[in-house]
Amino acid sequence: MLRVLIVDDEPPARARLRQVLADCAERVALTVAGEADGGLKALTAVEQLRPDVVLLDIHMPGMDGLEVARHLSARATETEPPPAVVFVTAYDEHALAAFDVQALDYLLKPVGAERLVATLARAERLRPNDSKLAQAAQSLGASRTHLTVSERGRMILVPVDDIVYLRAELKYVTIRTLAREHLTEESLASFEQEFGERFVRVHRNALVARAAILGFQRVRGEADEEGESSDGHWVVLLKGLPEKLPISRRQWPMVKEAVRPG
Repeated sequence: MLRVLIVDDEPPARARLRQVLADCAERVALTVAGEADGGLKALTAVEQLRPDVVLLDIHMPGMDGLEVARHLSARATETEPPPAVVFVTAYDEHALAAFDVQALDYLLKPVGAERLVATLARAERLRPNDSKLAQAAQSLGASRTHLTVSERGRMILVPVDDIVYLRAELKYVTIRTLAREHLTEESLASFEQEFGERFVRVHRNALVARAAILGFQRVRGEADEEGESSDGHWVVLLKGLPEKLPISRRQWPMVKEAVRPG
């Protein structure tokens, strides 16, 4: 039996989908696992309810449906793949073609029972293709404005604009803002791929926000037993934080080029 989560910020739209799902239940074994009226609530509901399918509205205030899809993809694991996402949208046919290319399904408002029955069957088949969520969202120009982290049983949004640096440590990545640190299991490589325009890699284990770079400082190498010192290395100075992150020799030329004015 398919467990379906309805996500739409408008109560009448959610009620409409619930009614259409009731009509579909005669031909598809399903149950409505729950509803959410916004992006963050949708992510929390997915984590708590474990639905098989999410009927996801695209146009919502705050976090829209495309960003929700990116989060679901980013938080997926091999043992816990994301649910099948079916976008509910008013996009025109040209934009909808992007979804077809990525093999995701969509529904045009107002949603009809016949279309929804076929869509649920298709969504179930596409469920293992979790990477398609990120690809489809990216194909329409969507990038996350927030990262989600789980702390003490609740989900927290961290604005990407607030992030000073991202540093890999063991199996986690530390998300550092001016206010505090957060931990995530998302990989540093995935962050670099998604936010390469915003962050620059200074070391194999660290990405720094370009806007957070105050400058650079040369650190002299330590002297050995014979009194000879090594060449030393460069560190990056951060706006608003006393920390100084080391820059690897390999990355130093690219870091200089990346933050060069003009």
